[in-house]
Amino acid sequence: MSATESRETRHSIASSMIDGISHVSTLPEVTLRIVDVIEDPTSSARDLHQIIVSDPALSARILKVVNSSFYGMPRQVGSMNRAISLLGLNAVKNIAVAASLGRMFRGASRIPGLDPRHLWDHSLDTAVATCMIARASGSDCAEEAFLAGLLHDIGLMVEFQHDAALFAGMIGTLDLEPDGTPASDLRALEVERFGVEHQDLGAVLCQHWKFPKSLIRATANHHDPGVLRGDDAMMPWFVHVGDRIAARSEPGFRLDLPELEVSLEACDAIGVGPTGIRRVRDALAAERLEIRGSLAA
Repeated sequence: MSATESRETRHSIASSMIDGISHVSTLPEVTLRIVDVIEDPTSSARDLHQIIVSDPALSARILKVVNSSFYGMPRQVGSMNRAISLLGLNAVKNIAVAASLGRMFRGASRIPGLDPRHLWDHSLDTAVATCMIARASGSDCAEEAFLAGLLHDIGLMVEFQHDAALFAGMIGTLDLEPDGTPASDLRALEVERFGVEHQDLGAVLCQHWKFPKSLIRATANHHDPGVLRGDDAMMPWFVHVGDRIAARSEPGFRLDLPELEVSLEACDAIGVGPTGIRRVRDALAAERLEIRGSLAA
């Protein structure tokens, strides 16, 4: 089978798995409306405001996030119009998507070897770390980097929701090092058990949700960003680094990361050296609990 045929086969398997899980494949209506408004160049902040205020829970969450230390506002923000103005449209979209995904992760049952809530905490930590890494690199796409980090392991949840017993059996076969990293290859096991790995599933789900190509590439290649070139590789590299920084948090999710160190190749790719990586790691340690609390359901 050629590489092209292999990609097409994985795409077909991933699409079939996602189509069979309606509560994963379809975002809540209010989130879809927010995404549509933000992607529509003719829409305005007023259109977004009307959607958000129709959902009191989402409104409260947005105000909680804008007033968190992550955004560092000089004074308390109590107006939704002001919050949208200060956060920006893409940040509001991120919060709405995060709220939707959080309910999905936290609503899943725990299985031996994996608590989906830990995977959700890791996704949030990765989102924050990836955003910080993008800022440290001088990139102007930090908000998009947050969403890329948030979504990077969503394919694992697709596998879990598709067949929890098969997923649990797969996790149970992993040999772990003392630090919790795998001695065996989870991605190879995924292909063996499901016919695809979580990068394939994440990419197809992002396509299904009509997210930008940069997010699709980040979910598809955060383990192997070196296969891409130029600007296409930058977002996957941000997530690649953010994933490793976040995995050091407790309880960090490490089952798909045989190596937690950020390589010199990764540092060169993003233009952030080891000192900058340490700064982000320290900043994440200070911010992560508040961000988790702000985005809690």
